[in-house]
Amino acid sequence: MNYVILSNGVKMPQLGYGVYQVSKDECERCVLDALKSGYRHIDTAQSYFNEEEVGSAIVKSGVPREKIFLTTKVWVEHYGYEQTKKSVYESMRKLQTDYIDLVLLHQPFSDVYGAWRALEDLYADGKIRAIGISNFYPDRMVDICSFARIKPMVNQVETHPHNQQVEAQKWMEKYKVQIEAWAPFGEGRGGLFSDETIRKIAQKYNKTIAQVILRWELQRGIVVIPKSVHIERMKENLDVFDFALSDEDMKVMASLDKKQSSFFSHTDPAMVEWFAKMVEERKHNNDHKKEKKSW
Repeated sequence: MNYVILSNGVKMPQLGYGVYQVSKDECERCVLDALKSGYRHIDTAQSYFNEEEVGSAIVKSGVPREKIFLTTKVWVEHYGYEQTKKSVYESMRKLQTDYIDLVLLHQPFSDVYGAWRALEDLYADGKIRAIGISNFYPDRMVDICSFARIKPMVNQVETHPHNQQVEAQKWMEKYKVQIEAWAPFGEGRGGLFSDETIRKIAQKYNKTIAQVILRWELQRGIVVIPKSVHIERMKENLDVFDFALSDEDMKVMASLDKKQSSFFSHTDPAMVEWFAKMVEERKHNNDHKKEKKSW
């Protein structure tokens, strides 16, 4: 396994297992399979609704907690100082742990600064080993790096061959923020898994297209968290440390950059409205549940 050293000295496995879109029914089994396969970095989030299953799997796995690098993310509806603090302690309860290795602010909306101050204090208290952000474009990242008491150590952003984040990575390196990729395969959009250019590179190394993509990202210094519900694929994704792409192949991979999201833009006002609406709907649903309990 390769590791990166964060700006505060914390050692982070460069390849982890992500549980985004892994259902509650499958999550415990998947995390157990991942840990059995050799993963020691697990990435979840409050908004994935599977923290409890992740926590249960970690306990059942028998792998010592200190050997696992565990990440979760605070969702927008929990932003604000007090709410963020409360939500992180709730995440700890669900994950059955008294500390979390990395906590990220999941989106760059709402009371980001109130939420960030809560993470700073939890970090200072030793409840979190590293703090960071997710989906922060360079301007938002530079803003928080410039004015926060503690700079983010990680920024998790959409990164794959069709959206390579070259410029964003330069800004992260300037501020000593580690780049981490969500959707390292772009969820296969745009025909990534059948791309002839990547296929030719894969044949040269006797590897799969997925392995070449992960290897390319690792060689760029990016932390990756591929997701699969199949143990064979989990093992395949982990089997990327026995080869290296040539400089020429790295250049060929760089030529695939479309410099745009395969999903959505956080600078699109309609998308910001969509996030705000989702937060409001969840708040309404939670209030409704509380009302029903009080009946």
